[in-house]
Amino acid sequence: MKRIGVLTSGGDAPGMNAAIRAVVRTGCINDMEVYGIKRGFQGLISGDMERLDLRSVSDIIHRGGTMLFSARCPEFKEVAGIQKGVDSCREHGIEGIVVIGGDGSFRGARDLSLSGIPCIGVPGTIDNDIACCDYTIGFDTSMNTIMQMVDRVRDTTESHGRCSIVEVMGRKAGYLALNAGIAVGATAILVPEFDYDIEKDIIERMRRTQKTGKRHFIIMVAEGIGGVEELSRQVEKALGVESRAVILGHVQRGGTPTCRDRVVASQMGYRAVKLLLNGKDNRVVAMQHEQIIDFDIYEALSMKKTIDNELYSLAHEISI
Repeated sequence: MKRIGVLTSGGDAPGMNAAIRAVVRTGCINDMEVYGIKRGFQGLISGDMERLDLRSVSDIIHRGGTMLFSARCPEFKEVAGIQKGVDSCREHGIEGIVVIGGDGSFRGARDLSLSGIPCIGVPGTIDNDIACCDYTIGFDTSMNTIMQMVDRVRDTTESHGRCSIVEVMGRKAGYLALNAGIAVGATAILVPEFDYDIEKDIIERMRRTQKTGKRHFIIMVAEGIGGVEELSRQVEKALGVESRAVILGHVQRGGTPTCRDRVVASQMGYRAVKLLLNGKDNRVVAMQHEQIIDFDIYEALSMKKTIDNELYSLAHEISI
């Protein structure tokens, strides 16, 4: 294989640039031409790509976001869109592609592989919701960003004796909310994976902690739960504690990637190119038990990931 492409797709995640850098440099050192495909599968369809060399990826390892930009591409879910992507690869001589993104990106990679363009998926998503993988690129940075932001919110929450209901990202996955909630000492944590009762899991918990002298509260809520504005009104009405909804939003995606995200992204990007060099395709790179491994993409997409019950129990026992 002499010419490959690399693209980032779906939501951006800190560390994607480190993965791009590893792909480009591993490819170049192994006498491959590496093309950066702009704006994910949309750029593949339109042929928006350029050749990258060793210096093209200098000074990007510390930058958040993705130098190749990202976009969602509904057209690529259709047979006609996939064929356009295949035709674009043929036209530009692209023999294989490293796809950096989440589950949706991996489905695109699978479809390309089935259509004759070898692909390797690299998990880049702050939600850490890739089932085959203990850890995804961007998760550590996002957790630390949430922790830092909530620490700042806590200062004013404590000063005014308030309750701050903090919404973090995670429509279907509560990994960010759970881990960051533990890190900031949240009184209660709501995640999509567990049923909850507002009266029992929030109001009663706050009443119990009030009896021990606590006067300010942090409640962590994954965005998949929703309704933080209404929740803040319910808390204030039930307890007479001034409450505020705090939606952190896209600040969680940005910023300088942590050391962990830079190193893991580099390992995964390197592994992806090595797989292509060895004639492997339709694979997903993953981290399990701190080791970089890979799975068949069908196997990876069929796996289910569950949240750590013990960690969830711990969070509620030590936060009272």
